[in-house]
Order: sequence, then C-alpha cells, then structure tokens
Amino acid sequence: MAFEGKILPIVIHGDPVLHKRAAEVEEINDEVRQLVADMHVTQEAARGVGLAAPQVGVGLRIFTWEFEHTGDAPRKGEVLNPVLTLLGKVSQEDPDPETETEGCLSVPGLGYPLKRADHVRLQGFDIDNNPIDFEAHDWFARILQHEYDHLNATLYVNRLNPRWGKRWKKELRKQGWTTAGNTWMPGDDNDPFGHDEEESETADR
Repeated sequence: MAFEGKILPIVIHGDPVLHKRAAEVEEINDEVRQLVADMHVTQEAARGVGLAAPQVGVGLRIFTWEFEHTGDAPRKGEVLNPVLTLLGKVSQEDPDPETETEGCLSVPGLGYPLKRADHVRLQGFDIDNNPIDFEAHDWFARILQHEYDHLNATLYVNRLNPRWGKRWKKELRKQGWTTAGNTWMPGDDNDPFGHDEEESETADR
C-alpha cells in the first residue's frame, strides 16, 4: 500500500524537539509509513537535500535524502534507526566559505562554513525493513552527517568554530529562535534560501 504524502511545517531552531535525542523506531507501522511519505514530500517542497524527523516535529530516528551525486548509493531514500560511522577524518583547518558552507531547513535563510568528514558509512533500515549499508563520499557524506546529527540533538550551527559560531549567536539573538513554536511552511511561505527568486530570474531571461 502506497502512502500519499503531505507537506508538513518545518520546525525552527529553539523548539525542544530539535534539542533532544530522537527515539528509536520500535515498529514500522502505518503511522511511521505515513510520516516517511510526508517527509519525502516536505523535503521536495522545501528543496532540501535531506530532512530529519525532528525537523517536522517528530522525535524519531528517521531521515530522508535526495541528492544527485551519491555514487553507488540510492539517489533518494530514507533510513530508520541509522548508524553512521566516520571513515574519513575531520580536518582541523578553517572551513572554506566557498566550498564548505552548509544550510539547514531548521535554520532558514542562513549558511555557515563547517568542516566535515569526507567519507562515511551508513547502516540502518528503509521503510520496508530492508537493510541499508553503503559508504558515501564528499558532499553526500556531509548530507548524511548533517541529518544524523539532527537525530542526536545537534544542529550544524552547534559545530561551528569560534569565528563562525560568534556570527551565528549574534544572528540567533536577532532572530529570537530560542523558544518553541516557530515554523515555516514549504510551498506557502517564501523560500528562505531564495530558490523562488532564482526561478523568477531565470524566467525573466
């Protein structure tokens, strides 16, 4: 039975669900199947490359992804109860703002440079309880680390070095993202990362 997904609001930094370790999926039931379908639709509407269940307000260990350059791994998928192993080292050098800037749907409209491992292994299960086990490199490895962090109550802004962390904390005070209840709705609200403007500029040419 296929579940038709619907767009869910995305929770913004400050909500407790983002700052508490997500719980294991105990059973793959219709509620979980519906959640995964909703997550895929929400991620697509938000033009994201990954989405974790806590980002739609559900504290379960699930994330989805869709990315073109995945090597031998699926370009689109989901993982339940993942285990992520770093196979590459994280450099202690300063991150490159041109090539290593991350964004997050739960920190809308912002981006900061961050060093990540360039090689990881992902294990877990898909929505049909089939085992997942593959390695990822480069930007795909970054995506998987980013989403896995969400399940452990870590946002990428929590990992910034002192220079970029200072800028983030200043922006956090400005935005007031310190309490529960802040969300944005893909498809209804303006895209915080400017994709709507990019499409408009393309259409005008």
